[in-house]
Amino acid sequence: ESTYLRPPPNVGDLISLKVDNLTDRISHSTLRCIFEKYGPIGYVYIPWDCFTQESRGFAFNAWLLHVFC
Repeated sequence: ESTYLRPPPNVGDLISLKVDNLTDRISHSTLRCIFEKYGPIGYVYIPWDCFTQESRGFAFNAWLLHVFC
């Protein structure tokens, strides 16, 4: 049984962008606000260090339609 609150996105329909040099205080909502002007966001993924519980300094944004990138 899945532990997701909703099903994972269909990544075949997404175009992603890696964003580097982020502060450790960056949030999903901040990245959404910055990048949603380029099109509907499918997801924002910020990897966290399992030991320090801080951002690893990069993230991935994915748009639902490639025509917006």
